[in-house]
Amino acid sequence: MQRAVPAWQQALLSVVLLALLLGAWELAAGRGGGTGAAVDPEYAALLGQAAAQGGQTPFPRPSEIAARLWELLRDPFYIRGANDQGIGVQLAHSLLRVAAGFGLAALVAIPLGFLIGMSPLLSGALNPFIQVLRPVSPLAWMPLALFTIKDSAISAIFVIFICSIWPMLLNTAFGVQSVRREWLNVARTLEAGTLKTAFRVILPAAAPTILTGARISIGIAWLVIVAAEMLVGGTGIGYWVWNQWNNLSLSDIVIAILLIGIVGLLLDRLLGAVARLVAWQD
Repeated sequence: MQRAVPAWQQALLSVVLLALLLGAWELAAGRGGGTGAAVDPEYAALLGQAAAQGGQTPFPRPSEIAARLWELLRDPFYIRGANDQGIGVQLAHSLLRVAAGFGLAALVAIPLGFLIGMSPLLSGALNPFIQVLRPVSPLAWMPLALFTIKDSAISAIFVIFICSIWPMLLNTAFGVQSVRREWLNVARTLEAGTLKTAFRVILPAAAPTILTGARISIGIAWLVIVAAEMLVGGTGIGYWVWNQWNNLSLSDIVIAILLIGIVGLLLDRLLGAVARLVAWQD
């Protein structure tokens, strides 16, 4: 049996490991030339950046990234043009797209999952379609979405819808199918109707499983939106990352990676808190 480790010890070890990582990074970047690490001229020319910084592009140190992060966070919501918007604005665009696609997926997946879970006939009929479509990469739908919808922002929302629907649909169906038969028999004994049984018995019992599917979906949706925005451009954190790569702004790319991870963590924690609240009420 392993003894429980206090949370403060775990946090302290995390801080120590982070400090060691940042320290090693700072030293390695300094030995590599700091701001003077040269780039292969042919590579720079390929990117159209041969003249940028006199042919120099360093890999940034943590201290330089921190300074740049502070600069970005001092005014994160500025808008100076279509291609010059703050990091907060870009994150907001991405979050709005994820919320729209995820919300639409929930509106479709949860009721349909209920029907599949409650009807063996419907479950057997739809299962082949689900198993064929579920493994398809969400980005594979992007060309068709752009061709039919003809709007990059709505196409990105559609891709989020596609990638979000499957975990919620399958988890909802599984949660409904896993409701204890005894509870359903009691509902029949009390002559409860189908709708009343669904809302009073099945939904509370399946809610934790449904929220688990939603938690998986939101993580996938946040992951996919970055790639989708790199393809369609315009606005969003994915477009911002690609734009900074074109400018060889490595500090901004590292900052974007950090912010993407933090936002993904917060989204996961939010749905995790909702799931714990539902489990506690049950």
